Amino acid sequence: MSGAGTQRVAVVTGGARGIGRACARTLAAAGHDIVLVDLLVPEMERTAGEIRDVGRQVLMFEGDVASFARAQEVAGAVKQQWGRVDFLLNNAGKAMPKGILEIEEAEFDRTIAINLKSCFNYIRAFVPIMQAQGGGRIASMSSINALSGGVTAAVSRFAYASAKAGILGMTRALAKELGPTIHVNAICPGLIETELGNAVTRSRGPQIAASDIALRRLGKPDDIAQLVLFLAISEPCFITGQAFTVDGFQYNC
Repeated sequence: MSGAGTQRVAVVTGGARGIGRACARTLAAAGHDIVLVDLLVPEMERTAGEIRDVGRQVLMFEGDVASFARAQEVAGAVKQQWGRVDFLLNNAGKAMPKGILEIEEAEFDRTIAINLKSCFNYIRAFVPIMQAQGGGRIASMSSINALSGGVTAAVSRFAYASAKAGILGMTRALAKELGPTIHVNAICPGLIETELGNAVTRSRGPQIAASDIALRRLGKPDDIAQLVLFLAISEPCFITGQAFTVDGFQYNC
């Protein structure tokens, strides 16, 4: 981690909106300069403006997180511009509502590429920078579906659950491989109510909150952002290789 008074840099993939936007804003408010990676350029520009409003710098990169080559380009540009990366949040993801007898091979491959391979792409790109500076932190966004397999009416089914479960294995393995200087953790959100929402939160969100969540509400992006901030800056930190569930205790998931 950076010492007092020095620059701290956080990379957020999928930072244009939703959970990624909330995390980028929270990290910026806590003193990080932010690197945003997304395909949604107008939304990314909005988030960048909010980061600048709290007095932090921001770099924006349009890019498909499934591209290994693009991740290398982003890392090279960040290293040249700022010379360090303290925290990487692999947040980008994509739903896949099709079942095993409906999904095409290309759709399965794309789901794995966006949700799982993207984590490999950006960890592989930024770990050399972290190692050269003496350490860093990584968090990757999994899902409670990785633990439960989801429910029949879930917005994303087996392909998504498979990719998100892969993140948990990757997290545990890399925590061992990259320790002691780099901490690697995963986050498993439950139902999170973002600005656009999804089919489940729009159609059955209040019902699920009332009957299936102990805290009797859906999660908000800021609920995830607070944990992300803790994983990014907590000192001392004896936490690595863990998967944190943030779901208000959703017991039918």
